[in-house]
Amino acid sequence: MSLIWDNIDSKAVDTARVLAADAVEKVGNGHPGTAISLAPVAYLLFQKVMCHDPKDDRWSGRDRFILSVGHSSLTIYNQLYLAGYGLELDDLKALRTWDSLTPGHPEYGHTKGVEITTGPLGQGLASATGFAYAARFERGLFDPETPAGESAFDHFIYVIAGDGDMQEGVTSEAASLAGHQQLGNLVVIYDSNQISIEDDTNIAFTEDLTARYQSYGWHTQTVDWKKTGNYHEDIQELFEAIQRAKAVTDKPSLITLRTIIGWPSPKKQNTGKIHGSALGAEELAGLKTTLGFDPEKTFDVSPDVIKHTRENAATRALEHRSKWQERFDFWAKNNPEKKALFERVQSGELPVEVASSLPTFESGTEVSTRSASGKVLNAIAKVMPELWGGSADLAESNNTTIDGAKSFVPAKWSTQEWSGDPYGRVLHFGIREHAMGAIINGIVLHGNTRVYGGTFLIFSDYMRPAVRLAALMKVPSIFVWTHDSVALGEDGPTHQPIEQLATLRAIPGLDMVRPGDANEVAFAWLNMLQRRKGPAGIALTRQNIPVFPRGIADETGAVFASAELVAKGAYVLVDASNGEPEVILIATGSEVQLAVNARKELEASGIKTRVVSAPCLEWFEEQPQSYKDEVLPPAISARVSVEAGLALGWSKYIGADGQSVSIEHFGASADYKTLFTKFGMTVDAVVAAAKKTLQK
Repeated sequence: MSLIWDNIDSKAVDTARVLAADAVEKVGNGHPGTAISLAPVAYLLFQKVMCHDPKDDRWSGRDRFILSVGHSSLTIYNQLYLAGYGLELDDLKALRTWDSLTPGHPEYGHTKGVEITTGPLGQGLASATGFAYAARFERGLFDPETPAGESAFDHFIYVIAGDGDMQEGVTSEAASLAGHQQLGNLVVIYDSNQISIEDDTNIAFTEDLTARYQSYGWHTQTVDWKKTGNYHEDIQELFEAIQRAKAVTDKPSLITLRTIIGWPSPKKQNTGKIHGSALGAEELAGLKTTLGFDPEKTFDVSPDVIKHTRENAATRALEHRSKWQERFDFWAKNNPEKKALFERVQSGELPVEVASSLPTFESGTEVSTRSASGKVLNAIAKVMPELWGGSADLAESNNTTIDGAKSFVPAKWSTQEWSGDPYGRVLHFGIREHAMGAIINGIVLHGNTRVYGGTFLIFSDYMRPAVRLAALMKVPSIFVWTHDSVALGEDGPTHQPIEQLATLRAIPGLDMVRPGDANEVAFAWLNMLQRRKGPAGIALTRQNIPVFPRGIADETGAVFASAELVAKGAYVLVDASNGEPEVILIATGSEVQLAVNARKELEASGIKTRVVSAPCLEWFEEQPQSYKDEVLPPAISARVSVEAGLALGWSKYIGADGQSVSIEHFGASADYKTLFTKFGMTVDAVVAAAKKTLQK
């Protein structure tokens, strides 16, 4: 492949530089420097390298572009404008303003052509590893036999990253995995301009990054536009480096591009002043003069430029889609069953057999919800081939392994315990919780397979930035968090979650699910998989807990409700013996059993008591008010919440007269029964709280 680069291309690049400067100047804040100096790089990708279609930004055959330096949003906005994705000059003029299509950082689902929300540095590059995972997995799912490079499911993931990305720890975790996985479909252009907000990065960042990435197993190249002493944007050299990177199929590629931030801005180039603030009138005029633009004009786009870029993008899209369609049609004709699977996965629909595949757990037994989750996952996996996942080195503790499935890893890394296959279903993240979260997000964003990743609930703290972004993007990532309370026992306070349930519930858009028994686990998984509105975290016990006798009356004559009601978020598990409760006990997870046993004592003393199991408060909040009032009648103010963690957040449900049985301090090292007794997570404590709230 040869590069054709005409004067009109150079003019288009310079137009993008001036647009970046004008847009930031107009709003008065932003990050113009990188967008100015990276204009030729982004233009090269969008106009000369990538397979993409501005008329269809969801085309499954497209290459993916991830701007990990999200603060440099104009780097992508200008290319979306030039290529014809729907952005127009007025959108660039509205940069960083209310209700515009050009927010301060690109947002997935908000602006056409944006593949991922990359706000915090590092998340884009880390999630790009997930995109590359997904591309390989989906190829194995739909078209494993076609030779490499010839399948309709072969494409590349391109990333522009910066110094800040390389300093964040999450990218180190993800890059280690990318090299280990031999992700030859991942090409990263690292803009090494060595300037950040605090100016020269030498103040904090001096390592040999190329050596680090080589040690991770990456293919590395350097393109130095400063090497002669006179800055020269050698587009041909960069283009050739990209082609070499694409040719290396068994390693991810890092192209270190040495640039001058803000070039050719006359006075502020190569300084922190141009990184995160407007140029100012004098410097802006100087930039325009240097580039041959009229300094008196703003947002000046020549008709021949926009005509060229949009026509070129459209022509390339037609060519690429035509070739892709031939491959796709040939594949579809010869693989009708795979084609049907592809269409179902693309639609996001679950197999019809999923609900009937759910296991039923026998009442009267005791099962940890982590163990139940493992059984449910394996039952669903048999009928849902697009379900895959694993854990951060905690497979046996998290019960996240699909039995009999190969591990998603090159066969050369097989071990005595695990058999590797590039298209396997079992993920191994190692002890890299943060990267796991980001990679899961990338997998979900790439396509419609369903993926999960597991660790202990306490280590959700290590994952929080990625979890928050999943919620912000409204993507259906699934996080499996086991060892969900102090009941994990002897590992002690460093491993015992206290504030995690409350603080995870504080993330808008995250469904926090804590099932109360094994059958609740089954329907929790069904509901999580049926939903695609946003991420879910499921918190599971280490210890065994009772399986409730569904559909069977207890000694008071009240019947335990069906676990199918988990989908409502909260439901009446067992009502007062006369159907008219005086007090309501609301519990989650392993503490539901405490509420059930406390109800027996309260009923025996003449206090009519309802137990509400509340596995997911977010799902409960979605229900109509009539249903919520049915479960928690407003007239009944005597309420008790029971949860082995902070009471924070429960006041909404128990009101001013309510009581919380909770733990408001860190844990300790002991067996879980001792801890529950010492910390007041007992039936007696629930009974006492119920009587106290009744007195109020």
